Parts: sequence; C-alpha cells; structure tokens
Amino acid sequence: MNEQPVLMTDRLLLRPFTLKDAPVVRRLAGDYEVASRTLDIPYPYPDGAAEAWIATHKSEFRKGKSAVYAVTRIREGDLVGAVGLVAIDRRHGRAELGYWVGRPYWGRGYATEAARAVIEYGFSALGLHRVYAMHLSRNPASGRVMEKCGMVHEAHLREHGRRGEVYEDIDVWGILHDEWRVR
Repeated sequence: MNEQPVLMTDRLLLRPFTLKDAPVVRRLAGDYEVASRTLDIPYPYPDGAAEAWIATHKSEFRKGKSAVYAVTRIREGDLVGAVGLVAIDRRHGRAELGYWVGRPYWGRGYATEAARAVIEYGFSALGLHRVYAMHLSRNPASGRVMEKCGMVHEAHLREHGRRGEVYEDIDVWGILHDEWRVR
C-alpha cells in the first residue's frame, strides 16, 4: 500500500498531514499544556519542527513503519490533533498508538474516537496482533482514553522516560486483536 488511506468516524476525518497543517500543529502541539503531557513534543516548539515532522510521514508510511493522521472535525474541517500507529513491527505484529489533541478540543471525546479508528485500522488493514500505548503517569486523562478503547493496563514503569531533566513514570496499556474483536 503506497498511499495512506483516509479514515472516518461519526465526527472525525483522519487524513494524512500536509505542510499546510504546520502552523496549526505548531500552535496546538506547541501549547505548554499539551507538550508537557508528552515525552516527545518539544517545548518551546521550534520553528520548522512541524514541517520537519510532517515531511517524514509519507516515507515512513511507505516503509511500513508508521501511519500518522491529522485528526480533523468533519463539519468544521479544523485540525484538532494527531493520532497514529508508530514503531510498527511486522515481525512481532505490534505497533504503538500515539496521539495528542489541542487544548481547545479537550474533553470532547476526540482522542478516544480517533484512537479507536486507528486501532481498528491496525487490526483490520495492517493485520496487527497487538496495539500498545504509553502515557506519563501524571496524565491520567490519557490513560482514560486508552481504557475507553478497551486497552488493559499492563505496567507502571518507574522513571522510565525523561522529559527535559526530569525522569517520569510511564504507564503501559495494550490490546490484542482477539480482545478488540470481542468488544
């Protein structure tokens, strides 16, 4: 599969990012409240970082390593965040789910809706056996998204990641193909 498919839910259109999305990515992901709840989003958000990140998506998808989506609202057309499967490992049939949602869109269920669509894509189109996700332990809202997606809490890893100079506890969640189908 060379071209990344578009995914739809009741309220959301998940599509590949374009360079036109970069200013909105910079604004939403560069918000301290969003960035500080992740290990990998830099703060302050550097100029050119959104463009560089977006520029990797197409080749990483074609190599089978990731499928990253712009999460947009169908009616309004606005970008609300990102969701994707990264670290796709065909040999072991697994991938890591990742997502972020801009602060103006928090509390509306967009992360859960988008994550469910990407998990379904991973199991049905990519033939994955397992999807897992990790979040900073101090960000329980992200864990609630994972739980609503049917994921099982598998581990609490003490000081497993580092944000700046601070080591952070990480919680790990996962769901298997058969568990997803039973839902």
